[in-house]
Amino acid sequence: MTSRIDQILARIDALHDELEEEIGRRRDAFHYRLEKNRVRFESERLRQQRALRMRWRTFLARANPWHILTAPLIYGLIVPFALLDLCVSLYQAICFRAYGIPRVKRRDHIRIDRHHLAYLNVIQKANCVYCGYCNGLLSYVTEIASRTEAFWCPIKHAARIAQPHRRYPQFTDYGDAEGYQDGLEASRRDVTRGDR
Repeated sequence: MTSRIDQILARIDALHDELEEEIGRRRDAFHYRLEKNRVRFESERLRQQRALRMRWRTFLARANPWHILTAPLIYGLIVPFALLDLCVSLYQAICFRAYGIPRVKRRDHIRIDRHHLAYLNVIQKANCVYCGYCNGLLSYVTEIASRTEAFWCPIKHAARIAQPHRRYPQFTDYGDAEGYQDGLEASRRDVTRGDR
C-alpha cells in the first residue's frame, strides 16, 4: 500500500473521530446520556418530548394515501431481511472459523433504540424499529462481505464504485499482476488479525 493512501485513510479516521465527538456534544444539547448502551433522558426533556408527540390517529389522518398503500410492500420485506440475517450469520459462524477471520458482532451494527423517543407515536416507533433493524442488518452484512472479499479477492475494480467498504482502499490495484500475490497474503494477514 502506498503512503499516500495511508495518509488519506488516517485523515478519514480523524474525521470520523471528529464526527463522533460532535455527536457526543449533541447528546449534551438534547439532554441525554448513554448508560450501558441504554439511553437516559432528563425528566424535563422527556416531558417536553411527550407533549410534542402526534397521536397515531392524527398521524394516519394526515398521511399521504400512497404511503399507507405501500406500507405492506415495505413491511413485507421483513421476510427476506430475516432470511438474509439467518443465512449470513450461519455463513460467518461456519466459514469465518474455518478461515480464521474474527466474527462480526451484530450488536455493533444493528441498533434498535429510536423507539424509546417519547415524541414518536406507536406507528413511528414501529417504523424506526424496522428501519433500524434493516439498515443495521445491511451494515452487518457489508462488514461480513468485506472481510470475505479481503480474504479471497482483495483487488480494486477497474471502474469507480460509489461507496466502497473501509478495506477497499488497501486492496491491490486492478491489473497489478506482480503485486497481487503479496497483496493477497497481506490482506489475509490483516483480516485474520482483525486489522482494518
